[in-house]
Amino acid sequence: MKVSKKRVLLIDGNSFCYRAFYAIKTLSTSKGKPTNAVYGFVTMLNKLISEQKPDYLAVVFDLKGPTFRHKRFADYKVSRKPMPDELSVQLPVIKEVLQAYRIAIFQQKGFEADDIIATLVNRLSQNELEILIVTGDKDILQVVDKNTKILNPHQNNLILDEDWVRNNFGVEPGKINEIMGLAGDPGDNIPGVPGIGRATAVELIKKFGTVDQVLANIDKITNKARAALIKRFAQQAQMSKELATLKFNVPPFGKRSASDLLKELKMLEADKERLLKLFKELEFKSLMQQVAPESKAKIDYRVVSGADEAEVWLKALSAEESIALHLVSTHKDPMLAKISGIVFAFEKGKTLFFSLEQVKLDTLKPILESEQIKKVGHDLKYAKLVLSNCAVDLQGIDFDTMLASYLLTPERLKYELSDLALEYLNYKLEDVSQSLNAVLKLSKILRSQLKEKGLWDLFQDIEVPLIEVLARMEKEGVSLDRDFLLHLSRDFEKKLNNLTKDIYEMAGEEFNINSPKQLSSILFEKLRLPKIKRTKTGTSTDTEVLRKLSAKHPIASALLEFREIAKLKSTYVDGLIKLLHHKTHKIHTSFNQAGTATGRLSSREPNLQNIPIRTDSGKKIRRAFIADKKTHLLLSADYSQIELRILAHLSGDKNLISAFKQDLDIHSYTASLIFAVDVHKVSSEMRDTAKTVNFGITYGMSAYGLSKDLGIGVQQAQEFIDAYFQRYAGVKGYISGQIKRAERSGYVTTLLRRRRYIPQIKSRDENIRRFAQRVAINAPVQGTAADLIKAAMVQIHRSSREKGLTGEMIIQVHDELVFSVPQQELADMRSLIKDKMENVIKLKVPVKVSIKTGSNWLEMK
Repeated sequence: MKVSKKRVLLIDGNSFCYRAFYAIKTLSTSKGKPTNAVYGFVTMLNKLISEQKPDYLAVVFDLKGPTFRHKRFADYKVSRKPMPDELSVQLPVIKEVLQAYRIAIFQQKGFEADDIIATLVNRLSQNELEILIVTGDKDILQVVDKNTKILNPHQNNLILDEDWVRNNFGVEPGKINEIMGLAGDPGDNIPGVPGIGRATAVELIKKFGTVDQVLANIDKITNKARAALIKRFAQQAQMSKELATLKFNVPPFGKRSASDLLKELKMLEADKERLLKLFKELEFKSLMQQVAPESKAKIDYRVVSGADEAEVWLKALSAEESIALHLVSTHKDPMLAKISGIVFAFEKGKTLFFSLEQVKLDTLKPILESEQIKKVGHDLKYAKLVLSNCAVDLQGIDFDTMLASYLLTPERLKYELSDLALEYLNYKLEDVSQSLNAVLKLSKILRSQLKEKGLWDLFQDIEVPLIEVLARMEKEGVSLDRDFLLHLSRDFEKKLNNLTKDIYEMAGEEFNINSPKQLSSILFEKLRLPKIKRTKTGTSTDTEVLRKLSAKHPIASALLEFREIAKLKSTYVDGLIKLLHHKTHKIHTSFNQAGTATGRLSSREPNLQNIPIRTDSGKKIRRAFIADKKTHLLLSADYSQIELRILAHLSGDKNLISAFKQDLDIHSYTASLIFAVDVHKVSSEMRDTAKTVNFGITYGMSAYGLSKDLGIGVQQAQEFIDAYFQRYAGVKGYISGQIKRAERSGYVTTLLRRRRYIPQIKSRDENIRRFAQRVAINAPVQGTAADLIKAAMVQIHRSSREKGLTGEMIIQVHDELVFSVPQQELADMRSLIKDKMENVIKLKVPVKVSIKTGSNWLEMK
């Protein structure tokens, strides 16, 4: 019976790192630390180990600095580009991860990884071992023999053995250095003999055996010109062979016994605790899951069945100050979900599962509706809404781990409980009982961190109360005029058909308008329109390109209109009809409280933030949004230029503050300053330019960006910016101050202390750094606007309920709130809404709100 050989895996670490680095283009931690090479390296390593199942493993690295080859030939590898900074900073981390995996690392100053690998192969080849070298470097082919092969990851893990070397190089593996002595190697800048290519080198080595033998038998080379060249560059050929020849006895490895080396290379169990810590720092959630232990906490988990047992445990729950809860439900969409059970956990380590097949929901209602019993959970808005649909008003909401984590790390944008358990508790969750006990533990940790970072008031006074507001809005939903949407869909279909005919006629043939390849052929080959922008797959036909081509040919304008109508029809008109709830016949959008780094709300199914308003066709969509009942009207309350008012407050700029206090048209006023004309002489074009500058400044727009928006030269755009800062010196000071603050502390804050972390502010990449500077300028402005409208929503909700008003808040989008209001309540609601929105947070300038009413969202006065 044949005994299988033990397998040794030797990995060229630098080659592996480069492959990992370029395989994943961008990946970094929330603090801006690049991690793409580390993540790629680890995933490739895990896959390799899983497939090859080695008994012994080592990763061999080059060390920075000259080797013996550089001393022999100063221009050795001179054409090689230096390792990218983003990769070099990750090398120490990769080595740290390897140490945590307890994988041997070999490196030696003055020698290359290939030399160390050759030495290891030389020392281990005496044993009955199968050696597999993982590299894309052809120099290492010299060590290939019956027991030693190359696995080339650059060629889809192709195995290179002795036969492969013979077939591809025409010589035995041990002769590769001889070939390179004559033919050289441009990649390593090994010169060889000028004019001697690989084919000629193979022919000569096959005939004479070695470079030395070729040089000794120059007179036997029949091609006299070739012989003269070899004679002339004889010393260079010998040096080239020396450079190409691997060292098989690199100290100290060359002096160590095979048994000692094998002990060091032996595969061991990884240090999972150390790996978990590293993966946590690197924010590798999937890898954390692989190494994290399960919770060892002892949990008293009980299934409550029957009324008598329920009564006993309900008394126990009633005595608790704080409990964690989780709904076992049938659907992620709270408007479609049905509850099959409720799980409670409390401090004494007890977890209770109440099956609603055994215990009626009404029995649990006193606990759920008690304001005295504080509720802790993860995404309590979901629980609030699902219970509300079952006629249970969840009260006492005290702490939401999802929202707490969001405030602490707003750039993450994904807050799964399993991830938080890994990050903060160092274990993975296996079931609901563990999850709820994790929620209780997390609530203590996150509560402390919120207070430590000055975020507690924002959490307690705005984010937590907003849960109830949003749950109510989602449940209330928005009514749509379905007949109008069906009519609009048919109208858009006709327009698309007509546009299609027009486009075919202008193109002179029929083609797939939605195919970029076919469209590119029509525009740039048949119609010979100028190629404006190229992509990896060809010539771009995007919106920007079509806009520029509109002046050249009418087909571009028709294509732009076709795309707009097609998107409006599929995404908004037909999409909204599909989202109508089967029972309420309304749309029930889901508001995401933890969906943006700025603090603003986002929404999905549908995304109300994207309902079109800029074009005439797009505006028609808003006509479909109607009041709930015939006796109701829609009321829209929209902040007027809120971000510019906040900029005035944060910057303290005297001119900006004065303009708002005098209730001047801020865009006309700015135009009068930057164009140096009387405000009454400002033209509409001047005002439009000033409007673009005003809003561009709040977003940290550069002269280049402004020039694109205004369609002017970069120099002229810079002159506008300079003129703006000359008149609004306080704004200039605010901008430089925010950038310095971000560089110093790594984050900026809103007026209510919401944080936005900006680690990229110190990036070596200029484009990334400039983007980070723009975020530092805008985040406090946009974030304060988000805080302002959220605070107003909470105040409006509370006050309207206290006054017994029945009008409902149904939409929040950008700086606008939309309500469905009974006509008899319009005056009271208008007054209350305006008061709360304008006075919820006091600024140095007046806050103004524009209020309109109407039967639909488009036609409002």
